[in-house]
Amino acid sequence: MARTTAHEGPHWGWLAFLGVISIIGGLLALINPFAATLTAAMLAAWIFLIFGLLHIVQTFRAQSRGGAFLWNLLIGLLMVALGLSLIFRPLEGIISLTVVVAIMFIVLGIAKLLYAFGLRPLPGWGWVLLSGIVSLVLGIMILADLPWAAASILGILLAIELLSNGVFMLLVGLSLRNLTRARA
Repeated sequence: MARTTAHEGPHWGWLAFLGVISIIGGLLALINPFAATLTAAMLAAWIFLIFGLLHIVQTFRAQSRGGAFLWNLLIGLLMVALGLSLIFRPLEGIISLTVVVAIMFIVLGIAKLLYAFGLRPLPGWGWVLLSGIVSLVLGIMILADLPWAAASILGILLAIELLSNGVFMLLVGLSLRNLTRARA
């Protein structure tokens, strides 16, 4: 049996370090959800702007000049406009992004409910049903509390994502450390 070294896979220390940084970021986002919401909106704005510009460049570099060219150019221009709108009017952008998130929760909730009823005779279908109900209720609660929900909901979701990723990376890093030590 061949022996493995610690250099053959991802180094556990970096994963654990990134996990701790992500957890700290998540805790900071929970402490100040409005600042985290603004940060998420600005991040989305710059992503839309950069991807829109790249999309426009790629559209002009492509060989096609027919209907696909016009659609691709329009998509790129809309992404640039959305990015600029979020950069120059972040508070209005936060409300718009919050509405999109609420609608996403509602649509996903309905889809999960339909999926749960399709799984109904199988064990565990109730968990899918519960997940659908939670998503649906969250979406309705966010919409019912607009515009006030916009001040914090994106920041809270960002905090949850950062905490979840941080715990995941930390646990994977520590598991890799234990695996590396066990093989040594």
